[in-house]
Amino acid sequence: MITIPRWLLLVLGALFSAYHVVLGVYSLEVPDSPWPTVVALVLYTAATVASLWPARRVRMPDWLAAFDLAVSIVLPLLVTSQLDPSADNGYATWYVAAVGTLMTIAAARRRLVTAWVGVIALAVQTALWAGPLALGSLGVIGSLVWVAIAHMLTSALTNAGRETRRYAQAEREAAAWQAAQDAHLFEGRMRLAHTNRVAAPMLRRIADRDGRLDERQRAECRLLEATIRDEIRGRMLLTDVVRAEVQRARQRGVIVTLLDEGGIDDLDEAARDRVLSRLAEAIAASTADRLIARTAAEGSPTAVTVVGLVGAVDDEGAASGDTEDLEVELWLEIPRALGA
Repeated sequence: MITIPRWLLLVLGALFSAYHVVLGVYSLEVPDSPWPTVVALVLYTAATVASLWPARRVRMPDWLAAFDLAVSIVLPLLVTSQLDPSADNGYATWYVAAVGTLMTIAAARRRLVTAWVGVIALAVQTALWAGPLALGSLGVIGSLVWVAIAHMLTSALTNAGRETRRYAQAEREAAAWQAAQDAHLFEGRMRLAHTNRVAAPMLRRIADRDGRLDERQRAECRLLEATIRDEIRGRMLLTDVVRAEVQRARQRGVIVTLLDEGGIDDLDEAARDRVLSRLAEAIAASTADRLIARTAAEGSPTAVTVVGLVGAVDDEGAASGDTEDLEVELWLEIPRALGA
């Protein structure tokens, strides 16, 4: 990317403006009275300095745009009030290029309406003062062209900046998506490795016995299957303490279901440890036949909801009789924040 230092643009603008001031001072002997021209020079210098003064924002403030527009309207009136429109005034018409330069600066600082109003007012004043043919001879058309060029460049740079921001946002979103995919892939590999580490001994034992297992071994397989299911569906609900309490509950005959739907992904480590410690305590203290722990939706004040049901259940965790026979032994909503 090719960039132009901002200080270089400011220096060029200052040199052009200073050149107009020099021409104005050099031609003070041409007007009938030099004082209106002196006032015009002071106003132009003040407006130029204020417009070129380094600022954090590129867009010109409203008050400065209004001041520049007022100067561009007053400047021709002051200078031409002491000039003869039928004579060759030479450099005494410095104000034409000065107004064009000032309005070009305004256009570069994203004040396009101000710039166009200023040069159009200059053109109207010049046509009324010296006739339409003076628009070319005095350089008004050149001022209009400079503002038009500044307008096109400013619009092009604005569009380029907008597109750059859009592409940068798209790149950040793509990077975030790729990071999420990599994280999911890494998590999947980790869980697959963990599942293989947990299940491999039992699978080898089943293969060695040709699938003939006694009741104790079948119960052990069911516990192992439930543990693997927790690793898949429980995700962030699992800590070493929670795993231990879930294992103890299942050994007591409790059907435990852990469902993590992403509701606690945004919690920091301390808050998550507090929530999961409370979950482990609830599992340890419950006398229910079935326990269900589910994360709440994002934005909810509740982090995890724990439900304990009392009633006959089969090995798959479903009610063996009428669902109306089930009773709620535990209903616990663990808050996301302390004191909630």
